[in-house]
Amino acid sequence: MAKLFYQGHGSFRLTAADGRVVYVDPFAGEGYDMPADLILVSHDHFDHNQTDLCTKKPDCKIISNVEALQGGKHNNFDIDGIQIQAVEAYNKNHNPAKSVGFIITIDGVKIYASGDTSKTAQMETFADMGLDYAILCGDGFYNMGLEEATECARLIKAKHNIIIHVKPKALFDRELAEKWDAPNKLIIEPNEEITL
Repeated sequence: MAKLFYQGHGSFRLTAADGRVVYVDPFAGEGYDMPADLILVSHDHFDHNQTDLCTKKPDCKIISNVEALQGGKHNNFDIDGIQIQAVEAYNKNHNPAKSVGFIITIDGVKIYASGDTSKTAQMETFADMGLDYAILCGDGFYNMGLEEATECARLIKAKHNIIIHVKPKALFDRELAEKWDAPNKLIIEPNEEITL
């Protein structure tokens, strides 16, 4: 089964049952030593795009917001059976033409990685996808706050909801995460790994 390792801030790592590795928004924390098959970058802000931190396999692919939005649309990718669907991400700090979220399907598990965003119109369609996990930002400064992140979680209807990017300039804040009033909430600390 696939695993998720939370590095802190907006950064996490997915590992498929066969050992393939996907990094999402590399920047914070530890755990970049497993060679990457795929790196996803939701936008070009420095706290999401530090791909040089990641150990990479020779054929590692990087999908950033540039590739995800090529042709002026949100694109889909199939990387050796790992499906990536780019989705909307935007707010006053993040231009929709330069920012994306991702829906990642790995070992049959569907994960929404919000990137940096507030509530988007496209989120209204996510409940029909039967998402297993929604990984939402919620710092209330660069992104939506906890209240809006709760609203998004209720709208998306994933089986599990995880809050990250919860406090500017910090890996994590457990106290803020505890205050998040989302249904089916999971709290994951930096350097913690869960089986999906």
